[in-house]
Amino acid sequence: MRPFVLLLAIASLGLADGPGVISSRYSKTEISLAPDPHAPQWKGVPGVFAENDAMGKPVPGHRTEIRSRWTDRHIYFLFVCPYEALFLKPDPRTDVETNKLWEWDVAEVFVGSDFKTITRYKEFQVSPRGEWVDLDIDRVNPLPEGGWKWNSGFQVAARVDEQAKVWYGIMKIPLASIDSRTPANGNQMRINFYRCQGPKPNRAMIAWQPTHTRTFHTPEAFGRLVLEGK
Repeated sequence: MRPFVLLLAIASLGLADGPGVISSRYSKTEISLAPDPHAPQWKGVPGVFAENDAMGKPVPGHRTEIRSRWTDRHIYFLFVCPYEALFLKPDPRTDVETNKLWEWDVAEVFVGSDFKTITRYKEFQVSPRGEWVDLDIDRVNPLPEGGWKWNSGFQVAARVDEQAKVWYGIMKIPLASIDSRTPANGNQMRINFYRCQGPKPNRAMIAWQPTHTRTFHTPEAFGRLVLEGK
């Protein structure tokens, strides 16, 4: 199905923005790329949880917490990802972008600041071993190579606690790469968070705001992110 036909079909279902809202707390200084929810920089920062599949059904054992902070230049996302067994890409590289990283275990952010053309947004992924990919998404007129050659300049870090069976990931994204506005208290963006976990045929696909479609790429279902605290 062609992208614009798919979007028309989705619109006919009457989907609206997801009800979820995540608050991103302001920091006067840049934040360390230590993927540690117990670090002082994350103390008292409330999170949201992704614990259902795209259709809204619970995915036991994978309740993923996401927290966010922002500065005058960057926005940060911290993921806390329980797992049963890791599914990792052989021969990982963290010095270059990994296209099709989504075929392995990842945590994902889909975010857009255009409330009129919601089919344009950015996608960011981090793996348990610190691999990364960022994409410029246009669901109506896809960019060459699916937009993965776009470069936001974002940074990631990750670590795995094998004993607790939890992996942690953190993203540091330049705000200018996703929003043309001057960063300010009260600015809102459209956003969703996802995880892909494990091999097929039992691959777990976890969403913060269920899309009620077969794809995560359903911007009509995105929730909201609000910059707060400055």
